[in-house]
Amino acid sequence: MERRTAAAIALLAAGTALTGYAGSSYARGWLAQERARSEWDARIARAAVERGRATPAGAALSQEPAIGTPVARLVIPKIALDDIVLEGVTDAALNGGPGHLPGSVSPGLTGNSVVSAHRDRHFRRLGELGIGDTIMTYTEHDTTSWRVFNRRVVTSGAPALHREAEPVLTLTTCWPIGYLGGAPERLIVKAVPITRDTTAGARAFTTAHSP
Repeated sequence: MERRTAAAIALLAAGTALTGYAGSSYARGWLAQERARSEWDARIARAAVERGRATPAGAALSQEPAIGTPVARLVIPKIALDDIVLEGVTDAALNGGPGHLPGSVSPGLTGNSVVSAHRDRHFRRLGELGIGDTIMTYTEHDTTSWRVFNRRVVTSGAPALHREAEPVLTLTTCWPIGYLGGAPERLIVKAVPITRDTTAGARAFTTAHSP
């Protein structure tokens, strides 16, 4: 009986510790996303000033952004997602928000822009997206409206990210969403641009959040 009681107490303590760790991880992620929003707001304001000084459009894209830097805003109305995208797919970056794959292009430019996020965090509702759904991305230099044209599930080891000759937005997360442990597959959602406005980038964030 004493052994059973000790085992039950040990399991309860372990469960409490895991719950506490998960809670603190979510809290750190929330704080990181809020910091990213503030940094993004400041960055957009600086971009507006530089545009006023006739800085060549796209000049800021010539340098690779540092890991963890806010690089875009991602809005998906159907799943009520509105997050700041951070550069990188490290654990720290993905805890704070969706992560932009280094080496892939900025959303809206020619090529494949890849954004990943955890299935139990920012992309927990990604599986609800279907063909024809709308996605919006905002960068320092443009606002792009996208339409989903393809979604598929592949094994975790299968090559799924390829070079593109036209602008493509690729969103990825582990799959199935509710799988316990390391998920065996990945959900790939791809979208093509409907419209791209190169004059709206600098005001996209503040306009969307104004009363």
